[in-house]
Amino acid sequence: MTGRTKGLLALSPLLVFLAVYLVSSFIARDFYKVPIASAFLIASGYALVITPAGSINERIAVFSRGAGHSNVLLMIWIFVMAGAFASTAKAIGSIDATVNITLQLLPGRFILMGLFVASCFISMAIGTSVGTVVALVPIASGLADGMGAPLALVLGAIVGGAFFGDNLSFISDTTIAATKSQGCSMSDKFRTNIWIAAPAAVAVAVLYLFLGSGYDATPDAGGVNFVLLIPYISVIVLAICGMNVLGVLSIGLLLNAVIGFCNGSFGWIDFLGSVGEGIGNMGELIIVTMLAGGMLEIIRHNGGIDFIINALTRRIKGRRGAEFSIAALVAFANVCTANNTIAIITTGSIAKDISTHFGVDPRKSASILDTFSCIIQGILPYGAQLLMASGLAGISAIPIITHLYYPLALLVVAVMAIVFGFPRQRSLVR
Repeated sequence: MTGRTKGLLALSPLLVFLAVYLVSSFIARDFYKVPIASAFLIASGYALVITPAGSINERIAVFSRGAGHSNVLLMIWIFVMAGAFASTAKAIGSIDATVNITLQLLPGRFILMGLFVASCFISMAIGTSVGTVVALVPIASGLADGMGAPLALVLGAIVGGAFFGDNLSFISDTTIAATKSQGCSMSDKFRTNIWIAAPAAVAVAVLYLFLGSGYDATPDAGGVNFVLLIPYISVIVLAICGMNVLGVLSIGLLLNAVIGFCNGSFGWIDFLGSVGEGIGNMGELIIVTMLAGGMLEIIRHNGGIDFIINALTRRIKGRRGAEFSIAALVAFANVCTANNTIAIITTGSIAKDISTHFGVDPRKSASILDTFSCIIQGILPYGAQLLMASGLAGISAIPIITHLYYPLALLVVAVMAIVFGFPRQRSLVR
């Protein structure tokens, strides 16, 4: 078996997953009818079968190592706490109160743009797209109902804005990984990256202003109980202050409990039931996360990621080609890992070698790594952000993707930045 054949075979579980999920959905003519966990289970079983060496126990051990990776488990704990927080917040009336005050403060035609801009700034302040999704998505369903807008459209504004901040924040793990691997400062990378991200964000904000003009929302006539806003305000403020997302959600859950006990929304048994219901709602999401982690570890173990890295870097001839190769490299690594930070870490040293050899400015290579990883992460139906958004909202990730305008706009601007060589800077590499 040739190296090319081995490499393609190693990558084939990803193709099996996409084929099973997409083809089945098209046959059913409904993406809601095909559980993504089923497609991952079939692809994972196939991945175990094609792994060339080792006993079945050894293959399962590799799969389990990926499914039980510390990053995967951390996401699962976040999912558990997010489900408990969202369910108890709904039980005490926090979602209704937050929706009502939002509708009163923002006229219906500005809500879409307002949610997108708010998501941009919150994610930039807290440095995590997942934290932003956790904070804002629980109120999206009520807002969509109040506006008469599709839920997927509202979620698309929130998730898209979350990636704006994840791409630019000084405390984002993607920014740290990109700048450290390329040897430039975060401020230099920010000044380069903002020329790419800002035009895309402005264009999408204007688009949401236009799209929002077709909807209107009439707030309830009654007053708002501001006590019920405390959990969401606390979650957002604490996240902006830099607290760990699990700590933020724990405090939010505690506040929900205190308010619920005091206003009679629930007693102890009802509170436990609400917590259990919220965790149960995250069940499929947790299973998908573990199956994806295991399958992607099998791909890595079989050499799939190494194969695509070698294939993409084989025929580079100039600086523009080098920049496109870096973009393709991190994009494919992100497809295989479903984690933009891990994708940057995986390809960072190779990108540094490419940029040094072909005279690519480290600020530009760091920007390309971060930007294209966020673009791909933003449209993966099995990425943590879309899984979180779809899990909290109770809809499929696919309809959300069809309304994710920011990653598409960012892709267009990022490609133009490579083709036309902007922002123009004196190269730091000689």
